[in-house]
Amino acid sequence: MRNSHLHQTLRAFAEESALQLAAQLADGAEIPFELTESQGSRAALYCYRPCTDEFIRSQVGILGRLQSYRPAAQALERLGGLEAYLRLRGERRMPTQAPERADAVLRIFLGRVFPDTTDFELSAERFDRAYREVEDALFTGRKLTTTLAPMLGLELQAPEVAIGEGLALVRGDAIEEAPDDALWMGAGEGGRPNTLAVLTVESRPGDLVPVSRARIRFRRLLTALRLFEGGGFALGPAAWTRVDAGPWRLAALGGTGRPRGATLRIAAAEEDELRAFVNLVARRRPSSGELAWALGRYDMGCERLAPFDALTDHLLALRALLEPEGPASGRLAQRLAAICAVPEERGLLAERVAHAISLERAVVAGLAPAGPNADALADELSDHLRALLRDVLCGHLDHDLCVLADELLAPAEPEPPPPAPPVGAASPGDDAVISA
Repeated sequence: MRNSHLHQTLRAFAEESALQLAAQLADGAEIPFELTESQGSRAALYCYRPCTDEFIRSQVGILGRLQSYRPAAQALERLGGLEAYLRLRGERRMPTQAPERADAVLRIFLGRVFPDTTDFELSAERFDRAYREVEDALFTGRKLTTTLAPMLGLELQAPEVAIGEGLALVRGDAIEEAPDDALWMGAGEGGRPNTLAVLTVESRPGDLVPVSRARIRFRRLLTALRLFEGGGFALGPAAWTRVDAGPWRLAALGGTGRPRGATLRIAAAEEDELRAFVNLVARRRPSSGELAWALGRYDMGCERLAPFDALTDHLLALRALLEPEGPASGRLAQRLAAICAVPEERGLLAERVAHAISLERAVVAGLAPAGPNADALADELSDHLRALLRDVLCGHLDHDLCVLADELLAPAEPEPPPPAPPVGAASPGDDAVISA
């Protein structure tokens, strides 16, 4: 066995599928049969062979709703290389999307677990034979490297949320043989095992070192999570990597702060939204310019130990987006209020931003924040920055926020007066006089 997690998820799926298919037969569903000729006999002998594959195909909609179906499909998606198994099993139509390929593999895999059967009793021998076929097709000639690291401040309802291209968020208790330090780092006494960011990639000669690739993907995932929902997310300082089923090796990731505030729980109904958002940010993330610089400053602020410590980072990010003329222009507060508040509340928000700017001077001078609500004000400013970055990256706002803000602040032009009547034309009063 080269992948214990894949073995575990496929075993759970096969067991639950066996119970479901047997229940369908008990409820009146029927397996079709075909008439076949026996081989090796001088006289032609015929027998009926159950078309188990056809029956399983007819039950795909029901099997897809099983609790074990999605973890098994996501484990296959993350490994990739499913085309080799589908070709081996003679699949005629090769699905173009990874989820469709995983669905096809699971359907064919069940047919190999229950060949020509009518009882759907799972035996260890048949499962092991079918699993070896899957593993041999996926791993032969490939060297897969798995890198994982704790994603602190995040909790999953589902065992795994596949992001795409080998990247996934996995609940710690869903991974067998994961290092204890990765599972429990920062969890505290009586806490839950950490959620893990997991990257599985195929190593080829000349590729970037797997840990370096994982470091980049994990940091971008962390940024997307911070934009998706306000929260104190952080990566653990270390990662663990291994090739195939080899030993885990420790590697440094670098500091990304520490989690603060309540842990964010991702419900099963939010998985698709999270996956789509992370992939959208990855596609639209700029590599240079004011937006890229502001995004980097936002991350730096999120990694400070306290909200007030992040105030200067987030103000610098907002100035890059909304005040290119420099702080002396004093336009930041009004422009931010114009975009982030309704007209009747712009004055109040502008005052709060101006107060935050005054608190920044205390940060520079090394003084304690003036007032008990300084952290709350810093958090509020961070939320406005997050909303701007998120809306620009998602395409809801134009990149040139200054133009947008100035248009919103421009006074409305007065309506032009009605045109004067032409010379010699009778006025309404004149008409009344003539009528009289």
